[in-house]
Amino acid sequence: MSFAAPPGLTSMETRVLVTPDVDLTYDVFGPLPPADGRPILLAVGQPMAADGFHVLAGLLPERTVVAYDPRGLGRSVRKDGGTTFDPEVQAEDLHALIAELGGPVEVFGSSGGAVTALALVAAHPGDVITLVAHEPPLIPVTPDAANGFRARAAVTEAYEAKGWGAGMAAFIAMTSWAGEYTEEYLAQPAPDPAQFGMPTEDDGKRDDPLLSDLSWAVSGYEPDVDALRNASSRVVIAVGEESAGTFTDRTSRAAAALLGQEVAVFPSHHGGFLDGSFGYAGKPEEFAVRLREVLG
Repeated sequence: MSFAAPPGLTSMETRVLVTPDVDLTYDVFGPLPPADGRPILLAVGQPMAADGFHVLAGLLPERTVVAYDPRGLGRSVRKDGGTTFDPEVQAEDLHALIAELGGPVEVFGSSGGAVTALALVAAHPGDVITLVAHEPPLIPVTPDAANGFRARAAVTEAYEAKGWGAGMAAFIAMTSWAGEYTEEYLAQPAPDPAQFGMPTEDDGKRDDPLLSDLSWAVSGYEPDVDALRNASSRVVIAVGEESAGTFTDRTSRAAAALLGQEVAVFPSHHGGFLDGSFGYAGKPEEFAVRLREVLG
């Protein structure tokens, strides 16, 4: 399979790992096994699928990059009858994929994918050499966790009541709020989706993995700090320089503090590795340079 390649990349190969619970679809950029003996770089998102990492893969032409669609997202078809997204379940999917790839690997995890990658290191540290976990949305590690859960519930309530546009507007308000979630924030009326350029009409769907309660296990995940501290894997918690004070900046800094480290600062924002095809463009070229530096 081929696609319109970003700079430095001419083609990709799409493969499927068939398991009893899910058929995991993943894209491979570069030779397998890697020609230079370096480990594979596995890119993990949630709810982002593999296509969100295509540009980043093109900016790391010296690496073999593998990006996958998590269970139940994109092209990865579930056979387990479930609908929720659980980082510990997805970590087992990654464990199976890494075995298929002949691991261990290096991992770049973004957002919910960073949560899954932390669960992977806790359960299977031998799978991962280095993990760069970029802005994992971990509500339980924050001092205002109780209000964080209330803020999350308000997003889902807006989505359930009025549909995708209302839910996304509430999500933007939540994730762009600077500082802890105060009673003042929680008392605010739900924002008008039109002010964010979101549709005001309701399409009737209620299965969005970001806005519904289907992914509450992701943002509600409590990392196993002892397992992460004692893992053979090198774990780096990263934040975007433009995210200062916002929800995922705070969760990342709190997680890093629990691990006894400082965060690694990356260019741009929560989606700094993305180009304009995924909404608000980041700085993918600068992001790739920084990722290369951090991985070493």
